[in-house]
Amino acid sequence: MFANTNALGIKLAIIVYKDDLTRITPMLSALNNIITAVNAAPATPSIKADVLSWAFLQEQSTQFLHVVVQTLPTLFLGIIIVVISYILARPLSRLLIKPIEYLTDSALIHLVIRRSISILILLLGIYLFLRLAGLTQFAVAIMSGTGLIGLILGFAFRDIAENFIASLLLSIQRPFKIDDVIEVEGRLGIVKKVTARATTLVDYDGNHIQIPNATVYKNIIKNLTANPKMRGKVEIGIGYDNDIRSAQTLALTIANQQNAVLTDPPAQVLIKNLGSSTINFTLFFWVNSEQFSTAKVASQLMRELVNEFTSHNISMPDDARERIILSDPNLEAVTPEKSEPIAPTKKVSETQTQTKNLDDVSSDTDEIREQADQSRDPEQGKNII
Repeated sequence: MFANTNALGIKLAIIVYKDDLTRITPMLSALNNIITAVNAAPATPSIKADVLSWAFLQEQSTQFLHVVVQTLPTLFLGIIIVVISYILARPLSRLLIKPIEYLTDSALIHLVIRRSISILILLLGIYLFLRLAGLTQFAVAIMSGTGLIGLILGFAFRDIAENFIASLLLSIQRPFKIDDVIEVEGRLGIVKKVTARATTLVDYDGNHIQIPNATVYKNIIKNLTANPKMRGKVEIGIGYDNDIRSAQTLALTIANQQNAVLTDPPAQVLIKNLGSSTINFTLFFWVNSEQFSTAKVASQLMRELVNEFTSHNISMPDDARERIILSDPNLEAVTPEKSEPIAPTKKVSETQTQTKNLDDVSSDTDEIREQADQSRDPEQGKNII
């Protein structure tokens, strides 16, 4: 009985041992492989021994030369690509801008687009060079940095950028031309030059006025040359004892007799208001501003109106006045005084007393343009319109 029990125990032990041996065998095999690999690896040399040894320096130099020899053709190819990009940037930009030239004839727009295309072509060549040199991450960093730098510069030079964009818009839309008479922010003058920075006006006093293009673009532009016909006016008052219709007819006749006054649109004489001692009316007339000066024609009309009204006994009294005599404190009466026009002692024909300067009603615009052409140019740069 005991013999059978021992035999059974031995069999069970053998089965357990085989099972454990089956599980442990892969672990022992892996451990054996690790030990074999460690023994096969060369021992770590001493740092001091390698650095100071001639063999180590020779090995490192050989490896460096080997890397240089391997990468030299690639670097040379990258340099060739950069040079080709630089050479082809200008002709390619001129070729690619051809379709845009049919859309706008602005020289500034052409210049900006051409420069932008050239820069993009050159950046593409640099990017390819960095890729071939194995500096892909550096190339991406450069591209990202370029955009970031552009954003920073945009905020730092916001006013300059705004002025430049306004110059582009002015060159495209062209609300005025060179030698046009315009008014911007109350400044009236002749456009002499428009650069990428400012618009130069020459006023009728001969002064050069430089207005930033951003200011010109954002404000109201009054163009006095787009329509050469310009309206002027003359105001005059007559006494209440006169025939209003006769005075209006006479004023209209005088205006139509002037060579500088246009018949289309016709002149008009309209009552403005009723004053204390006069009936005030306004004479509206039209002239060609390119040929005649509105101020000079108005001056001539006022001179003719005074002479003709006087000759036709049409009174032109001044406003009623109050006179207070301070010498007598007991006198408090206030008496209105009405002045009568002084009749001319001798009627002289207007045509006999006119001089050349008084009769000159020509426009001053051409003279100012000539002065602007002869004066020193205070703004450097080319015209963009």
